[in-house]
Amino acid sequence: MGTATVITSGKGGTGKTTSSAAIAEYLAAAGRSVLCVDADAGLKNLDLCLGMASCASAYDYGDVLAGRCGVDQAVSAHPDIPGLYLLSAPVEQGETGLPELIAQVKGSYDHCIIDCPAGIGFGFREACAGADGAIIVSASDPSSCRDSGRVVQELSALGIKECRLIINRVRRGVLRSSGATLDDAIDSIGARLLGYVPDDRNVILAAMNERPLSLWGKGQAAEAYRRIAMRILGKKIPVK
Repeated sequence: MGTATVITSGKGGTGKTTSSAAIAEYLAAAGRSVLCVDADAGLKNLDLCLGMASCASAYDYGDVLAGRCGVDQAVSAHPDIPGLYLLSAPVEQGETGLPELIAQVKGSYDHCIIDCPAGIGFGFREACAGADGAIIVSASDPSSCRDSGRVVQELSALGIKECRLIINRVRRGVLRSSGATLDDAIDSIGARLLGYVPDDRNVILAAMNERPLSLWGKGQAAEAYRRIAMRILGKKIPVK
């Protein structure tokens, strides 16, 4: 039986979808079978981050839940990364039952990575209800940290106790100038650190070229996500 991990954040713009895609890519590169589920109905972008905008199935999980197609028809294989698959979100939030669908499909994959909508509304609860654990993606500023701390509380209320943290778009010079530290952010959020990702223009460049970050092959962020994926697999890789 595979595991389902929801990637979430307290607010939009933290790099949650980029993180979902990159983690999934590196897990697949390590030989695991990985299903990416875009649970952000209405604002789906996971196909873009994966470089699958032109090859994703015309069906989405809304079609599966409504009985218009089977799961196999809605799941698309990545053209360049063996073992990586995508199940897209519907254009509009409609059909309920995503948690039950996650429970069904995760048995066919080693990892199910769920890209969650930002915030703590209905879409958040649907995406999280089918997950075994969560990764919170946060920036280091006080507003992001406060929102991420609230997400940790909501996840606990939903019964998800395994919560890990990625501090994204880290600019250490800015932190030093403000007198803040990454430890301050971790303490205020209250989740176990999984890794830091430095602010890196290559993330934007890869997205603009519709290339997966793992295949773009440049920059510190790609290496940071590779190390994060290895930690998810239980490798003892130091955080740096």
